[in-house]
Amino acid sequence: MAYERNPDVVAALDPEQYRVTQENGTERPGSGQYLSNKAPGIYVDIVSGEPLFASADKYESGCGWPSFTKPIEPAHVIELRDVSHGMIRTEVRSTHGDSHLGHVFPDGPQDRGGLRYCINSASLRFIHRDDMEAEGYGAYLQQVEDVA
Repeated sequence: MAYERNPDVVAALDPEQYRVTQENGTERPGSGQYLSNKAPGIYVDIVSGEPLFASADKYESGCGWPSFTKPIEPAHVIELRDVSHGMIRTEVRSTHGDSHLGHVFPDGPQDRGGLRYCINSASLRFIHRDDMEAEGYGAYLQQVEDVA
């Protein structure tokens, strides 16, 4: 599947999605629609559809944003130095959509690699495991856990 920045999709983003993905914004902590999502599936870039994170790698970090231990497809995530807001952080962007996703920090679970990808819900679209094959993401089913 080819992933690209789609101008029609960008034009259809709601104001919060546009602010976060196109203007490097951050949603209010605790406000994102996927913060408490525990369903099995994958999270893709809302602009390009490129697969970014799997539910199996999502965990409750207490930071107020969805947190993941690693990308589902490392080539789809770019890490950049961010010195805005008087801090030195590592920004996370989607490779093909060039969407601002959030930041990565070195304070994640040590037994799972030690990273915390702190991601804005507004930059994501969730695809439930049951819909992944039909939406063209069947290749990632093995990375999604079974939930009893």
